[in-house]
Amino acid sequence: MSQLGFLEPAWYPLAWCELDALVEVGELARAAVLTEELHRFGIRMDRPFALATAARCRGRIAAARGDFDIAMADFDAAMAQHERFDWPFERARTLLAVGAVRRRAKQKRAARDALGDALAAFSRLGARLWAAKTGSELARIGGRTPNSGDLTTTERRVAALVSQGHTNAEVAGLLFLSVKTVAAHLTHVYAKLGVRSRTELVRHVRDTT
Repeated sequence: MSQLGFLEPAWYPLAWCELDALVEVGELARAAVLTEELHRFGIRMDRPFALATAARCRGRIAAARGDFDIAMADFDAAMAQHERFDWPFERARTLLAVGAVRRRAKQKRAARDALGDALAAFSRLGARLWAAKTGSELARIGGRTPNSGDLTTTERRVAALVSQGHTNAEVAGLLFLSVKTVAAHLTHVYAKLGVRSRTELVRHVRDTT
């Protein structure tokens, strides 16, 4: 970004897209350079968004290198910066990163807590792809066998109606909810029960009732 003359970290929503891509493809050295550049600008101009993003990316880089303790310290720094600005989506992204690393470190309860909070936030925001990604991370946590007791009352009602063959629109009408809200509840149901489709949900409900 600095090569283009953009020295204001508010432009760095463009940069964190590049940072995420670099980490995903394993270009950790290049990601680290850009992350530190972003961090320096954040310090210089006191921009919590830039500082939170840089800390989260440092954490992801550390985790990719297997340094889970360092990663969690970086994520703690990111969460501290999130307290300084109101951007629920970005906070949820950090929680997703925390949960993913906790899962890899075999810290199952902490991973569930972070991922559950991220899933709830993404669902409230209508960020369906991010909610689905978070749900997939939750489903990968082994150990406890998911059961319907983990669901809220509304989630159990949604699960029951969907397992009976109702569409989301029909469930919305029956429960006096919006279709968007039903979809959010269904995302939670899938994640909590460890299922990925309506067919698997029907099978789960059949086997547990």
